[in-house]
Amino acid sequence: MTAFLDVQNLTVEFPMGSAIAARLRREPQPILKAVDSVSFSVERGESVGIVGESGCGKSTIAKAIVGLVRPASGTIELDGTPLTGSRSRATQRKIQMVFQDPGSSLNPSLTVERTLAELLTIHRIVPKEQVPERCGELMDLVELPRSMLEAYPKRLSGGQRQRVGIARALALEPEILIADEAVAALDVSVQAPILNLCNTLRRELGLTLLFISHDLAVVRHISDRVVVVYLGTVVEDGATEQVFNDPRHPYTRALIAAAPKFGVKKQPGKSALTGEPPNALDLPSGCRFRTRCPLAAEICSQVEPVLSGPPDANRAACHFAWEESESKT
Repeated sequence: MTAFLDVQNLTVEFPMGSAIAARLRREPQPILKAVDSVSFSVERGESVGIVGESGCGKSTIAKAIVGLVRPASGTIELDGTPLTGSRSRATQRKIQMVFQDPGSSLNPSLTVERTLAELLTIHRIVPKEQVPERCGELMDLVELPRSMLEAYPKRLSGGQRQRVGIARALALEPEILIADEAVAALDVSVQAPILNLCNTLRRELGLTLLFISHDLAVVRHISDRVVVVYLGTVVEDGATEQVFNDPRHPYTRALIAAAPKFGVKKQPGKSALTGEPPNALDLPSGCRFRTRCPLAAEICSQVEPVLSGPPDANRAACHFAWEESESKT
């Protein structure tokens, strides 16, 4: 059966430096592979978390899916239909994104009502005479008082602005909502209500949710499945509780071990994740995590592991993922 959202071998590249300077030096222009042959699928109504360190490529994956960056290769299909670089308005409406910083993603010169009304009018979501009422309904959906329709973004708190950002995305009646670090810029006290709102909207509107975050606690709270990304490639993919309770890739185990735990004081200098990620323009041979991996062996420098695993279990891109003695270290 075809997945609702199917991403296969997605690669996104960015040229670095000056093309003219490279020609003068008679050298090829450096190319950064921000995303390298990423594959995963999402079922209709599912919530999938994409997690990894900053700069690992998870936001670029999201932007490629929503159509903000053009892939160098690979395919993205929505309900069996390929999503090409030039998308119709109807197709664009189906996938909407909520951005990390609600302050910079809202036009400061527009009231909340004008922000929502412009989308409803341009995309002809409802007849013109129904636009004001629909704006009010969107405010109800994100649990904001309708009186805030007359407010400008600067008059709203961070949590309120993010709710407006969600309302703006919902205005186009999408099938998939992508939240890119949607609570990272918010106070901890505000994060939980926003996460609960996302869960409520997913359930009531039948949305499919793709949640991008570096915060493992957030991902565990909101996701049915987790995709772990390292240096532009997927290193583990599985059901949320399987990944957290029985992680099979050393990078996933290190991320979980490094996450803060309530009531547990971290020892100074102790970290399960050591060293810095390699230069993305000069990746190691074989497994790209081997330079930081406690299990690294000769095969890791020679052969790049593929994402695999037994049925009904996590898939992991590690040569030692299914060696029982190693997985428990």
